[in-house]
Amino acid sequence: QVQLVESGGGSVQSGGSLRLSCPTSGYSGHCMGWFRQGPGKEREGVAVIDGGGGTSYADSVQGRFTISRDNAKNTLYLQMNSLKPEDTAMYYCAATARACWRIDDFAFSPGSYVYWGQGTQVAVSS
Repeated sequence: QVQLVESGGGSVQSGGSLRLSCPTSGYSGHCMGWFRQGPGKEREGVAVIDGGGGTSYADSVQGRFTISRDNAKNTLYLQMNSLKPEDTAMYYCAATARACWRIDDFAFSPGSYVYWGQGTQVAVSS
């Protein structure tokens, strides 16, 4: 598998948008997810996508964030709109060890993912 390397982070004002990217070569059919970890907080799942394109979101980002994967470009995206200061965190891309065709109760648990990127920082100012 290709190393997971996130890109697209940055600093924006409240209400702004960012799009994060992560390569997916070698992870066809795997569940992939975006996680974040704010200062002094535990890592939490933000959005996940299964091998068939099914998606699920944390309540805190539902309606504002969109996860997608472009198989032609071998890229996973997280489109983040209407950003809030509480969205400030390091954002990580992650993939499961094997093919995953259904989002289950453990999809938002970091322990369900084996492959991780180094993270990209997102800072939202008020």
